[in-house]
Amino acid sequence: MSAEAADREAATSSRPCTPPQTCWFEFLLEESLLEKHLRKPCPDPAPVQLIVQFLEQASKPSVNEQNQVQPPPDNKRNRILKLLALKVAAYLKWDLDILEKSLSVPVLNMLLNELLCISKVPPGTKHVDMDLATLPPTTAMAILLYNRWAIRTIVQSSFPVKQAKPGPPQLSVMNQMQQEKELTENILKVLKEQAADSILVLEAALKLNKDLYVHTMRTLDLLAMEPGMVNGETESSTAGLKVRTEEMQCQIGSLSLHCTIDEKRLAGYCQACDVLVLSSDSTSQQLTPYSQVHICLRSGSYQEVIQIFIEDNLTLSLPVQFRQSVLRELFQKAQQGNEALDEICFKVCACNTVRDILEGRTISVQFNQLFLRPNKEKIDFLLEVCSRSINLEKASESLKGNMAAFLKNVCLGLDDLQYVFMISSHELFITLLKDEEQKLLVDQMRKRSPRVNLCIKPVTSFYDIPASASVNIGQLEHQLILSVDPWRIRQILIELHGMTSDRQFWTVSNKWEVPSVYSGVILGIKDNLTRDLVYILMAKGLHCSTVKDFSHAKQLFAACLELVTEFSPKLRQVMLNEMLLLDIHTHEAGTGQAGERPPSDLISRVRGYLEMRLPDIPLRQVIAEECVAFMLNWRENEYLTLQVPAFLLQSNPYVKLGQLLAATCKELPGPKESRRTAKDLWEVVVQICSVSSQHKRGNDGRVSLIKQRESTLGIMYRSELLSFIKKLREPLVLTIILSLFVKLHNVREDIVNDITAEHISIWPSSIPNLQSVDFEAVAITVKELVRYTLSINPNNHSWLIIQADIYFATNQYSAALHYYLQAGAVCSDFFNKAVPPDVYTDQVIKRMIKCCSLLNCHTQVAILCQFLREIDYKTAFKSLQEQNSHDAMDSYYDYIWDVTILEYLTYLHHKRGETDKRQIAIKAIGQTELNASNPEEVLQLAAQRRKKKFLQAMAKLYF
Repeated sequence: MSAEAADREAATSSRPCTPPQTCWFEFLLEESLLEKHLRKPCPDPAPVQLIVQFLEQASKPSVNEQNQVQPPPDNKRNRILKLLALKVAAYLKWDLDILEKSLSVPVLNMLLNELLCISKVPPGTKHVDMDLATLPPTTAMAILLYNRWAIRTIVQSSFPVKQAKPGPPQLSVMNQMQQEKELTENILKVLKEQAADSILVLEAALKLNKDLYVHTMRTLDLLAMEPGMVNGETESSTAGLKVRTEEMQCQIGSLSLHCTIDEKRLAGYCQACDVLVLSSDSTSQQLTPYSQVHICLRSGSYQEVIQIFIEDNLTLSLPVQFRQSVLRELFQKAQQGNEALDEICFKVCACNTVRDILEGRTISVQFNQLFLRPNKEKIDFLLEVCSRSINLEKASESLKGNMAAFLKNVCLGLDDLQYVFMISSHELFITLLKDEEQKLLVDQMRKRSPRVNLCIKPVTSFYDIPASASVNIGQLEHQLILSVDPWRIRQILIELHGMTSDRQFWTVSNKWEVPSVYSGVILGIKDNLTRDLVYILMAKGLHCSTVKDFSHAKQLFAACLELVTEFSPKLRQVMLNEMLLLDIHTHEAGTGQAGERPPSDLISRVRGYLEMRLPDIPLRQVIAEECVAFMLNWRENEYLTLQVPAFLLQSNPYVKLGQLLAATCKELPGPKESRRTAKDLWEVVVQICSVSSQHKRGNDGRVSLIKQRESTLGIMYRSELLSFIKKLREPLVLTIILSLFVKLHNVREDIVNDITAEHISIWPSSIPNLQSVDFEAVAITVKELVRYTLSINPNNHSWLIIQADIYFATNQYSAALHYYLQAGAVCSDFFNKAVPPDVYTDQVIKRMIKCCSLLNCHTQVAILCQFLREIDYKTAFKSLQEQNSHDAMDSYYDYIWDVTILEYLTYLHHKRGETDKRQIAIKAIGQTELNASNPEEVLQLAAQRRKKKFLQAMAKLYF
């Protein structure tokens, strides 16, 4: 054997095999299988999945001879299935935390009702009317378990639940979800009506002075063997898992089966209760720091909060997040008009900052903002906090270094020398910084201010020197950059213009950008203050909109609109247009994502913008794009096809494109010959993707053809078209665009493997001038579009097939299989249902076969040949003859349902002398459900079961 062949053989033998999943009906056939399965390290299916499967099968309705739906029959099969579900729950020790986490309310309700039934709780009798003390122990425990679950479920239903992201719209799935939702609501309604009774039952249980028993797998088996028992009085009534009285009381109090206590959570509850309800004998010494802070906040004793925070800088007992939340609360109160809290906010922020510094975190933006205008009081307080927050005798060198670096950086950030001297002469500063470091700091300050003779000693006369005008201008400009409050921006600009009249403050930050179509109008404003204010408000508003800070953007735009309305109708319309774009973005980022339609007035404003014919109004092209995309996304096809003014179709290319897309979507159900707009849309896109060619003579005399990819032959550039498409979210519109580009990609002459797409037949089959189309650009566009559409909805099987075809066409077979399998998984509940035949067409299956063949996974090839409408025996037999297979080989034989292929495998292994593999094939062919004399329904069920397991195994391999 060659070295290469040996390597391949080793790789094949070391590849792990996917064990087959155990089916629910197998537990009916073998009584001991359940316990063996549950004791596995990682049983598949998991215990809770088994409960669902058992109860689902036991509750399936039947159909009589008159084709009428009947309730599930009370036969031996269904009784055993219910008993199996109870035994799994007993194996989990009736742990409600596990059961509630994985089972829906209807399933758990059915399970516990079965427990009541098998525990001989009389049907129709109110639990509150039953004397728990006289009932058999297992019966009483079943009643307690049910009522504990009832109260827990009522409490849990009151909490808000994040809605799961909806997948592709499938009617059967949606109906099933709706039915489960209605069933859950009905059960909750009953539980809430009985809530008072459930509480009385649990309170009565607290008075019991006897031990109870909960069913185990053994006692449930005993119940199944004792048909003549009366009121549960059997051996199983006093057997099972013993629950002591104290443990039972803990169950009711904590609503958990076992007496397990989360000490940290309990401590948190105690602290929360301590804050809300203080005992009369509580003293400040007994209170936790949490409680002390809350009491001080409620009573307005903010100075005491500051003292607690300073002390905590040494003890580090309060979490940083809690301290930050206190600061946020104080900020909110200050912003509501309580100016007296401004000083408190700074002091609390200073305490938090020192804590951050000591623990190695960076200085917060809040501290920098509050320290923009330092004064003597702020410096004194900061130094006090620093001194009281570090024990120099016990502090590590790391802590000392952090504090020294902080004080040094504060000095370097100060422009007023008197404050530098206050810090540099402080005892803490002198202690922490060595002489060399102090001299280095002085040198740095001297370089910054060469004319000032610095000394380390404080100069008392400097304390009353006011800050210079240049310092004030710098600080105000800094505030101007940071502020997003329109009123504050206006006040700062008034102050700045009062200090100097020859500055253009709209140039302070190079980040302030206004579209060029607007800047000429704005910079033409004669009044300097008004010009600066309009420019800065618009620039900040546009920036806030870009970073999705829509609330501040709205405030800034509203202030700008109010300002320009007084003197410029042109700028007023500009601001109205920008506010329309902002409202579109706000809706799309908010309720629009959840599918809520926009308000009618927003749609009217969008129409008004598209129909606007005001001369000399500067317009941004992006607004027109967003408006047309908005109308398409919310299916305003009627307006785009019938009501849009004719002049717009001529003057606005995006309106023209939107009209063609909307009309094509409307005509889809009609006959092919009536789809005139599809042909018009095709021609428009072909023109956009065409290149203008020109001849150029080179230095060697030869004439070469130059293609200009971004030509102006179409109504817009290809890059503009792609940018517009990426504003769309409506699935049908995106599908139409994808279909068009796929067809255009397939038209080229040198194409080997076509890409498939929905609605591909509506497009023309040829192009008169193929040489004019830039097919390289088309291929790039198709890939970009698929990537974008899958980012919008990764569960659209049609788009996933297109992505798979692209990988197939570019010889990336493993990636192609990944997406073919994903397309099947999303429309079959991960293969638990049959994949629709319009998804796994013969062409898709054949491409999957080719992928597996080229990856040398020949057994997978043979199995996939069964998926075709006409089984491809020739390909299957040929692939099975390959001995160099890189898949699990004989481990896959359980997935073969075609007897002919299994017979061929038996012959092949016999011929090769492979006895073990022949036995595996014989075992597979000998399964009763593959017997040719079985009814067609049984054979189909056997095939579907094997398809499911094989596709799930493939998914695990390629996902």
